[in-house]
Amino acid sequence: MGRLEGKEVIITAAGQGIGKATAITFYNEGANVTATDINDKTLSDLSKEYPKIKVNKLDSTKNDDIKSFINSFSNIDVLFNAVGFVHHGTILDCEEKDWDFSFDTNIKSMYFMCKAALPTMIKNNGGSIINVASVASSIKGLPNRFVYGASKAAIIGLTKSIASDFVKQKIRCNAIAPGTVFTPSWEDRVRQSPDPVKAKKDFIARQPMERLGTAQEIADFAIYLASDESTFTTGNTFSVDGGMTI
Repeated sequence: MGRLEGKEVIITAAGQGIGKATAITFYNEGANVTATDINDKTLSDLSKEYPKIKVNKLDSTKNDDIKSFINSFSNIDVLFNAVGFVHHGTILDCEEKDWDFSFDTNIKSMYFMCKAALPTMIKNNGGSIINVASVASSIKGLPNRFVYGASKAAIIGLTKSIASDFVKQKIRCNAIAPGTVFTPSWEDRVRQSPDPVKAKKDFIARQPMERLGTAQEIADFAIYLASDESTFTTGNTFSVDGGMTI
């Protein structure tokens, strides 16, 4: 019997990276997983690999679409919010449109998803919300992560507020703050840099373990927060970062 046997789970940004690894891991632990993403191709690939994982195209920045999607569920045990976008640069490189896009993608999407899912969770006497933040946030300042860090810090505030407001309704809300993780989006950022070889070395150099994390390592930790093993755990942010915040 899996650690998430029979739980109804919704995962955003599940087409690749941390979201995909978590969808597969939760499914293997017995959960009924609905994987969402804005990308048809990555969802189709996931569905071919794991036909029993339900897939649903969803833009997590579109509130009306989210409401319609969430209303199709009679029960939600776990919501895993993994949508994110990394803007590169300082405040001087961040135009207003960059700020708005980052905040819409990284934090407003979670606001929409959490607000839509909470009534169903409360009606069914509890649930677990897991938000993917980052060590680049209120936890640690990193070069060229100005608006990314600001938006990820907002996720930590959102997480704590939800945890505080709904603790008596048996809602648990926690965040995971990954360090640098090897994902397709990370590979894209490296390829787009002026010197990809140097960029890769720089990313690894800031990791005390001298390697990048894997999406699977984040997913493995998320099992605990999704499972009944963490029923006394809420309002916390857990750094899974290879020692970046030592």
